[in-house]
Amino acid sequence: METRIERDALGPVDVPADALWGAQTERARSSFDIGGRTLAELPELVTAYAQVKAAAARANARFGTVAPDVAAAIEAASLAVAAGEHADAFPLPVLQGGGGTSTNMNLNEVVANLAEERLGGRRGVVERVHPLDHVNRSQSTNDTYPTALALATIVVGRECLSGLAYLEESLRAATSLADGLHRLGRTCLQDAVPLAAAAGLDATANALVRTAAELARALDGLLTVPLGATAIGTGIGAPPGFGEAAVAELARVSGLAVTVTADRYDGLRHADGLLAVADALGRVWLVVSQLARDLRLLSSGPSGGIGELLLPALQPGSSIMPGKVNPVIPELVLQVGYELRGMAVAVEAAAGAGELELNVMEPAIAASLLPGLERAGRTARLFADRCIAGLRWNEERVAANLRGSLAEAVERATVEGHDAHG
Repeated sequence: METRIERDALGPVDVPADALWGAQTERARSSFDIGGRTLAELPELVTAYAQVKAAAARANARFGTVAPDVAAAIEAASLAVAAGEHADAFPLPVLQGGGGTSTNMNLNEVVANLAEERLGGRRGVVERVHPLDHVNRSQSTNDTYPTALALATIVVGRECLSGLAYLEESLRAATSLADGLHRLGRTCLQDAVPLAAAAGLDATANALVRTAAELARALDGLLTVPLGATAIGTGIGAPPGFGEAAVAELARVSGLAVTVTADRYDGLRHADGLLAVADALGRVWLVVSQLARDLRLLSSGPSGGIGELLLPALQPGSSIMPGKVNPVIPELVLQVGYELRGMAVAVEAAAGAGELELNVMEPAIAASLLPGLERAGRTARLFADRCIAGLRWNEERVAANLRGSLAEAVERATVEGHDAHG
């Protein structure tokens, strides 16, 4: 492989000749070579970070801290990255030491090279655009990383909410198909009294709306961002008013109603807003998981179990027993729930790991929370399409099981007393 030699504060580094990244990214490729998702595989994070760079470039041009033509080239390069171009230029694992510095430098180096080329320069040769002096001007990883992570979480989280709303709509449709049908209710897995078959589905849809609203509120809590706080919240290295100007530009670039956090030190020290999102997602999935367990139980059998529900037959269920069909989608939903529990534990641990002026464990939050939100949204849609939309009631089995109802005993007990039927 052909290489070029670049230099950073630690000395020379061999970088692939055609790479858009530079020395610090190349060092990080070796330092954090543990596998797992790369930045390229979390495009929303790359997009959000590139939007931060574009907004900062415009603010720097306004304050005269970066020459107008250089700032314009940086903005154009950043917006190209934000649009999804050059995804292969972000090879670093999301999970990394250093509080996300390597992620920030990956963006700085890629944007600097693209801007240099826009100004007639060559890749890997600093003539007009320096990754730190220009692309990172008036910024620090301390403030850009939590800002980009907040934006990415909002975007991925709102897509998750769309998936949950789609599942809720599917449940409403399934509810209408059960109008007029009553089934045997159960408590402690024992026969109880009849209830409308639609009632359970409708209750789940209502719970989904309620818990999804909690998730939406948690996501909205991330709209205050600490851009402009620079190193540990001091604002050092940035002109007065830079944060307000950069965040206003960020709102324009991202389309999100972001504002400057009221306390910059708070914004860098604490990650409880991200934890609130993880917690809210966990509560949503408790509702989704209970539905999956109920569908699995009500469809059990079909001969030796409850057998009241008929789930769509998606694939053969056994390699040895002909004709067996398993409730594969509810089981998938449950397993996603187990993953989301692990995600919530990781986010809680990382959010609680802040020390003194900064939380340097935010990459662990990004590596867990963003894929968790994405997985939940996609699973909700699949659950709706591949299971809920095809639910059918076995009315013959429903009617047979209703014979075990204790409704008559309850009615008699209200007149004659419980002791008369001991």
